[in-house]
Amino acid sequence: MNLLENIKEGLRSIQANLLRSILTALIVAIGITSLVGILTAIDGIESSVNESLSSLGVNTFDIRSTSNRGSNRQGIAEKTFSQLKMNEAFRFIDQYKVTSTISLSARITQIAEVKYLSNKTNPNVFVLGVNDEYMTIKGLEIEKGRNFSSLEIQYGSQVAVIGYKIYSTLYKNNEDPIGTEITFSGIQFRVIGVLKEKGQLADSNYDNMVFVPIIKGNQMSKGQGLRYEITVGISDPSQMEYAMGEATGLMRSIRRDRVGQPNSFELEKSETLAQQLESITSGLRMGGFGIGFITLLGASIALMNIMLVSVTERTREIGVRKALGATALRIRQQFVIEAIVVCLLGGIAGVILGILIGNLLSRAMGITVFVFPWTWMFVGMGVCIFVGLVSGYYPAHKASKLDPIESLRFE
Repeated sequence: MNLLENIKEGLRSIQANLLRSILTALIVAIGITSLVGILTAIDGIESSVNESLSSLGVNTFDIRSTSNRGSNRQGIAEKTFSQLKMNEAFRFIDQYKVTSTISLSARITQIAEVKYLSNKTNPNVFVLGVNDEYMTIKGLEIEKGRNFSSLEIQYGSQVAVIGYKIYSTLYKNNEDPIGTEITFSGIQFRVIGVLKEKGQLADSNYDNMVFVPIIKGNQMSKGQGLRYEITVGISDPSQMEYAMGEATGLMRSIRRDRVGQPNSFELEKSETLAQQLESITSGLRMGGFGIGFITLLGASIALMNIMLVSVTERTREIGVRKALGATALRIRQQFVIEAIVVCLLGGIAGVILGILIGNLLSRAMGITVFVFPWTWMFVGMGVCIFVGLVSGYYPAHKASKLDPIESLRFE
């Protein structure tokens, strides 16, 4: 009896005990479904977040005012630094020589109430002053209308781009908002654009924001001073350290930081966002592996039990095969192959169900990206073969050791 004949015999045995084989395969399928499903959902979340952060991703860095803490742990007063000013930010944008996209933003208020005719929002709207590059840097897309023009930024025009939630709250009957007047903080603004909906997984609640030109935002602060933040986007990631070095030198010059003194501003590379995301998803993957491992452990024990029952039921058959010249190796092969085939059948069903369930979970969380996890498919099938091999070896070894004469006498 050669290997091919053993494979055929294994398939015939599965067909002869179809219901038992299906139930066993389902046990394996549930384990693979939990493993592949969870990991597919995690990949979907990661893919969506990476897509939403694609513009700032690992190719940007932020420049902002240093946080003044007042005193250190020993109670000694620490040096305080003045806030980054708007004219300093504009000088940086004008003088920075590295090829890049630079956005400027400042929070004006986060308790605004926006009104349009008789409709109004809750008093929790975030108003942000920005320049014309902000939308590009943050990966925000305009669904209706347009972005700010450079002239509107330069002259501080009373125009606004609103988030999707603001639009859906104020304009009930799909009314075109472009050109209409909205009011907040006692000032009227003409709507020139509406952002595409970002959803709850965005890094900020852009749907509940109103954007105005940065100079107009500075005027609205009434001399209180805003916390300005500069974001520099570099097209070539290999130039990041050079770009940050150039930015540090230029900003120190603009802020007149003396040689030997610390920076009066902070630089933060957005790579930390990618690192935090990787840390979170790594933990989720470990949890997914743990759940899948426990389920597959139960499946392997159940499969081993069923294979032991199969050996007992087929004792006479084993005796006949040995009497006809089948070696112990061929008997072991037959039962191991049978166990692996059952696991593969369950594994294929589990992988398909895992992909579907994982993507459905992603869709339920508002993620529209459909993930086809080739890596986890191969991992799942490899796990199936391993489970079949481990679960089938002991019953196969037991079958190969049966005495042919005793086996033929078995009732």
